[in-house]
Amino acid sequence: MTKEQILVAANSVNKNTLMETLSIEFIDVGEDFLKAKMPINKTVYQPDGVLHGGATAALAESVGSAAVFILNKDPNILVRGIEISCNHLKSAKSGFVYAIAKPIHNGRNIQLWEIRVTDDNDDLISLCKLTTFSRPIK
Repeated sequence: MTKEQILVAANSVNKNTLMETLSIEFIDVGEDFLKAKMPINKTVYQPDGVLHGGATAALAESVGSAAVFILNKDPNILVRGIEISCNHLKSAKSGFVYAIAKPIHNGRNIQLWEIRVTDDNDDLISLCKLTTFSRPIK
C-alpha cells in the first residue's frame, strides 16, 4: 500500500467513532511513526476555553492504537489500550494539535508508545505514553 492508501484506509474506519466526533484525522505515516491532527475548538474546550486534557489523551490513544495496526501491518489483530499517561505541559486555545506516535517497545503482545502532542508552532503541549495489548482475532 502507498502512504496515501494507508491514510485513506485509516481515516475511513473513524466513521461513527470518538475520532469522528473529535475530528481526528490521520495525516502522515512512515516506517516508524503515525501522525494525526485534531482541531482545537469548542468541542474540545475546558470551561475556560482551552484544550481539555481528556481530549488530548483521546487523541494520543487514538493515534497510538491505530499505529499498532498500521506499523505492524497485521489486520487480524485486536488492539486495546491498557494504560495511558499524559503530562500536559502547555495550554492551547486555537488552531490544531498534532500527535506523533512512535514505538518505544514493539512486542508481539505488548507495545509501548511515545506520543508527542504539539501545536501549530511545534510547541510541545503534552507528552504521553501509551501501553497497548494486541492479540490475534479469534
